[in-house]
Amino acid sequence: MKTTILTLDNKAAGDIDLSDDVFGLEPRKDILARMVNYQLAKRRAGTHKVKNRAEVAGNSQKIYKQKGTGRARQGNGKAPHFRGGGRAFGPTPRDHAHDLPKKVRRLALKMALSAKAADGKLIILDDAVAAEPKTKAVKAQFLGLGLNSALIVGGAEVDRNFALAARNIAQIDVLPIQGANVYDILRRDTLVLTKAAVEGLEARLK
Repeated sequence: MKTTILTLDNKAAGDIDLSDDVFGLEPRKDILARMVNYQLAKRRAGTHKVKNRAEVAGNSQKIYKQKGTGRARQGNGKAPHFRGGGRAFGPTPRDHAHDLPKKVRRLALKMALSAKAADGKLIILDDAVAAEPKTKAVKAQFLGLGLNSALIVGGAEVDRNFALAARNIAQIDVLPIQGANVYDILRRDTLVLTKAAVEGLEARLK
């Protein structure tokens, strides 16, 4: 698949052949959904906690005698059905992460890249470099490229000036190639890859 390489000033800078094994697959929504669920579950803190009847403050004395009151029999006031009592079956700290085979994770990344390419939402840049960390200048370049919501993936190291200039722009994310992932690709409208990112992803996923 041949695609035009652009500069940040929206000028042609040659062509590049994209691997059909990485950018030309038929996307499957079930694979993408499994991967997104895997990522979101893994990032959950799992620190939710409530007190059960053994942990709330109070004594364990029977609140009134068993018989003769005309009321239902009760134990102590820490039971869940009393105000101030413990929570029954409440959340406790746990790990929400679940397993997903490595082959499925690799396939999901390929399909996310292919989905952007198939939708015409993939832009290849020669490089993502800024002369100085000025948000105004970089924002003007993004407008020229038609980027309102985009993930920009650079090489092994993102240019510092470019990252500083872009981080204040809403709905624009900048990641090094090591951070490329399915969730961030799908949550933005356009995917922007540098030539170095394309080479790195193709080497990583072949």
